[in-house]
Amino acid sequence: MQGVIKAFDPTSGDGVVVCDTDLADYTLAPNALEGSIFRMLRQGQRVVFTLDASGRATRLSLGSESDMGTPTV
Repeated sequence: MQGVIKAFDPTSGDGVVVCDTDLADYTLAPNALEGSIFRMLRQGQRVVFTLDASGRATRLSLGSESDMGTPTV
């Protein structure tokens, strides 16, 4: 799945990502940044993520227009 960061608190690690396909808000899992290059997130940052068993966003990685299959010129 791909989306953008809606909110992120670097102190607590709490955050929300909005999914591009269904526009749903997904809370970040406590381990969402483990194993990723991210140490911090900013509002509006594009990310690729998966959902854990509890429906929380996890395994965040860099997202881009090319990840969406957008045609290039």
